Amino acid sequence: MGGNSGQASHHIYKSLADDGPFDPVEPPKRPTSRLIMHSMAMFGREFCYAVEAAYVTPVLLSVGLPNSLYSIVWFLSPILGFLLQPVVGSASDHCRSRWGRRRPYILTLGVMMLVGMALYLNGDTVVAALIANPRRKLVWAISVTMIGVVLFDFSADFIDGPIKAYLFDVCCHQDKEKGLHYHALFTGFGGAMGYLLGAIDWAHLELGRLLSTEFQVMFLFSALVLTLCFIVHLCSISEVPLTDVAKGVPPQPPPQDPPLSSDGMYEYGSIKEVKNGYVNPELAMQGAKNKNHAEQTRRSMTLKSLLRALVNMPPHYRYLCISHLIGWTAFLSNMLFFTDFMGQIVYHGDPYSAHNSTEFLIYERGVEVGCWGLCINSIFSSLYSYFQKVLVSYIGLKGLYFTGYLLFGLGTGFIGLFPNVYSTLVLCSLFGVMSSTLYTVPFNLITEYHREEEKEVCCH
Repeated sequence: MGGNSGQASHHIYKSLADDGPFDPVEPPKRPTSRLIMHSMAMFGREFCYAVEAAYVTPVLLSVGLPNSLYSIVWFLSPILGFLLQPVVGSASDHCRSRWGRRRPYILTLGVMMLVGMALYLNGDTVVAALIANPRRKLVWAISVTMIGVVLFDFSADFIDGPIKAYLFDVCCHQDKEKGLHYHALFTGFGGAMGYLLGAIDWAHLELGRLLSTEFQVMFLFSALVLTLCFIVHLCSISEVPLTDVAKGVPPQPPPQDPPLSSDGMYEYGSIKEVKNGYVNPELAMQGAKNKNHAEQTRRSMTLKSLLRALVNMPPHYRYLCISHLIGWTAFLSNMLFFTDFMGQIVYHGDPYSAHNSTEFLIYERGVEVGCWGLCINSIFSSLYSYFQKVLVSYIGLKGLYFTGYLLFGLGTGFIGLFPNVYSTLVLCSLFGVMSSTLYTVPFNLITEYHREEEKEVCCH
């Protein structure tokens, strides 16, 4: 979950670094309704994330996954993302689809999320129906479930970069900040709805009996929500295909000052060449004349170039990326194991017991209560994202960043020291502060840094 958010920060940094301050054309101001439609992707993504966070640990334990393989499941997705994201990001920059640069990749990753959910929520049931041999059934159930978890987690982590690049490509500066706040707001709402769904005891309801298991109920709702949200998101704001940029653009005299960056034609999340129908003519002509250079740039975008960019970026960007990495590591370590913590530590249940035993039923009860705690986290995440606008005028963006980390550290510390049901549920509200902080403050800091750099250049 969120394992590639540090890379998303890096790509947004490159997007803004490549957006020259002398580019005269900026996208028009977007209606609030369009920004809300764009944010629906975050609602659907976080809804499915919530289902994963609530159920993936119980699912993995219930299929009999050995303890030695448990950490590997969570390790594979971030490694794959780190290796592949620069390459796919570069391919997105040069995508010539009639649908734009970002939306084809968002659609593909959304489909991969659906396939991953289908495998890890239904894999055990499908394998049990097809294979009778107990040993083979165990091996296949574990394999299919692991593949589903890795595929879903990889896709859901990966998709955050294209979604934010899509927002930054087609919005003006004010709409970027507004859009990020809507993203955080709908992220919280989506998580709250997902956790609320997981907290319901479906076994005693008609729908639960009709679909055999609560995992299949979760998949039904998750698939519907994700599909609807991504349809709305993909229809929110149109992109201009790169094939249209180089056609029929009259040459213009060059500007008095050169752009800040000339290191590439269009980087991941770049907003300097195409601005939702508003084309910089000079850059368009330059792109048409230097097709070979663009191909060379695409080939050079590798893991090595990503590491070089991380090393060579200004110190304040590098420090932000490192702190963002540390924050996500701490946050995800807590979220992924929280329902299991409630089931085993707080309620003293046993996930390895027989499914009809008292110990396993107690564990399931702890998981359901854990879902309520994560629902509280998501609600407070949405509320805090709204109050950030008020607080930022008093303590600034860096103050908000520090406050989020501090409150999260205190909350998790007290939960570990005093694993009581009611105190744990109350302290879950501090998780929401951290969630909202991670989803908004770093990106607003990057835009603030970039704006300060533009002022310095203009002054000189």
